[in-house]
Amino acid sequence: MKKYALVAALVSLTACEPIATETSSPTGPAPASTAVAAPPILSARQAQANFVSVVRQVEPVAERECRQRAPSLNCDFKIIVESNPKLPPNAYQTLDRAGRPIVGFTLALIQDARNRDEIAFVLGHEAAHHIERHLEQQRNNAQAGALVTGIIAGVLGADVDTGAQIGGAIGARAYSKKNELEADALGTVITKRAGFDPVRGAAFFSRIPDPGNQFLGTHPPNAARIETVRRVNAQL
Repeated sequence: MKKYALVAALVSLTACEPIATETSSPTGPAPASTAVAAPPILSARQAQANFVSVVRQVEPVAERECRQRAPSLNCDFKIIVESNPKLPPNAYQTLDRAGRPIVGFTLALIQDARNRDEIAFVLGHEAAHHIERHLEQQRNNAQAGALVTGIIAGVLGADVDTGAQIGGAIGARAYSKKNELEADALGTVITKRAGFDPVRGAAFFSRIPDPGNQFLGTHPPNAARIETVRRVNAQL
């Protein structure tokens, strides 16, 4: 059993009302239409209970998928909660100095999740970034982009340092959309195998701004992400 670093600030979510943990819906695909009223906002205490329950259920599945798909990686996921209550809703994946994979949540994201399926999908998605080695790919892309653009800038007589910085930014984003869709796909698998509904979990895409298909954008359109989740879920 893994130890989860659920920072003490998570306690600040707790209210006085009784806990009534949200349950997952049946695992069949959701209707194709996205014009559905958003689920109601949960109480702070219920959101906290859902989060703790989901972490306990999803992390072992994410670890198992990691060991099967990437046995050379450190698959001992550490789940943390950011203590700053002013941070916006967000989740991320990174590594500590020893190479252990970290999945972080802000308090605002935990509070904004409308059911356990959404928390499970976010956790599965972030774990998938590690399993797919996206941090390593992004770092390599940034280095390659900086090198190539710096050389071109030098040939053209431009500022080499500025050229390298621009190239690094372009290189780092070169596969970001592809990486996000890969993480959505594998995150769907992890979510489903942990006993949650990934289609219901991905419904939060309908509540966040759509980045569209911007040039050098870091995220794909929300519709493409929802379609990826539905497609992979239907194959499971």
